[in-house]
Amino acid sequence: MTDFNKTAQSTANTAEKTTPTELANYPVIHNQPIHWGEMDAFNHLNNVVFYRYAESARIAYLQILGMFDGSMVTVLAQSSCQYLRPVVYPDTLLLGVRCQRLGTTSIVIEYSYYSTAQQAVVATAEAVIVRLESDGKTKLPWTLEERERLLALEQTVGHTPNL
Repeated sequence: MTDFNKTAQSTANTAEKTTPTELANYPVIHNQPIHWGEMDAFNHLNNVVFYRYAESARIAYLQILGMFDGSMVTVLAQSSCQYLRPVVYPDTLLLGVRCQRLGTTSIVIEYSYYSTAQQAVVATAEAVIVRLESDGKTKLPWTLEERERLLALEQTVGHTPNL
């Protein structure tokens, strides 16, 4: 078994045993404690913080895939977040991360924010990431090996992205 398969298997086993059913089809679960200083004047988690959390979860996803080692150039082309419930301190969010669609040079990543205090999904989000040549200008296709690794990771939880 390759190191990637071991990592994917370990991630899948952890997800099955410790994550809520709402996140069962997300191969990567990012644990994110809420910090008091992230609250806004209305005493709930500031909307901008959700994007920072998505960034951390996205990096974790790419690291598991071996795609965040400094050799790959990616840019965030689009992101959105739908706020379903206010989040307040203290809480811990579990961010489920998965590939919604795998394009030739892009990937659409889907997030589900689960509040452990509320025992519910409190937000959903998506981001479009584009892979570029090292010049930062020309789109670069995902390699066959990268595509296979991503699809194998998603299959650990029975999820198949759109291609």
